[in-house]
Amino acid sequence: QPQLVESGGGLVQPGGSLRLSCATSGFTLDYYAIGWFRQAPGKEREGVSCISSSDTSTYYPDSVKGRFTISRDNAKSTVYLQMNSLKPEGTAVYYCAAGPPSCPLVPATEWYDYWGQGTQVTVSS
Repeated sequence: QPQLVESGGGLVQPGGSLRLSCATSGFTLDYYAIGWFRQAPGKEREGVSCISSSDTSTYYPDSVKGRFTISRDNAKSTVYLQMNSLKPEGTAVYYCAAGPPSCPLVPATEWYDYWGQGTQVTVSS
């Protein structure tokens, strides 16, 4: 059974960094694109990154471009999201999701087949 488990969240001060991990099992990660989303209380789920199955294509919205970096290690069945220069508006539950090999042109939750349970990130002083 496909499973994704996020870890690495926590409390960080504004300007700080965190690295999230998405450990996968039950499917062959090599054939899937992985997206990262976040959802703040009372807001819609927002796509913050995507990496294609071939690792040749990535996506970031303007809100995180230059601060977030997505990477994957298929041998470890794990995808990472390095988040630098975090801002208070980055406080949210962060989710990873697995979908078709290419990243969608526009982040869309319906693109993805499998989802993790999320990890809380709180950016506060």
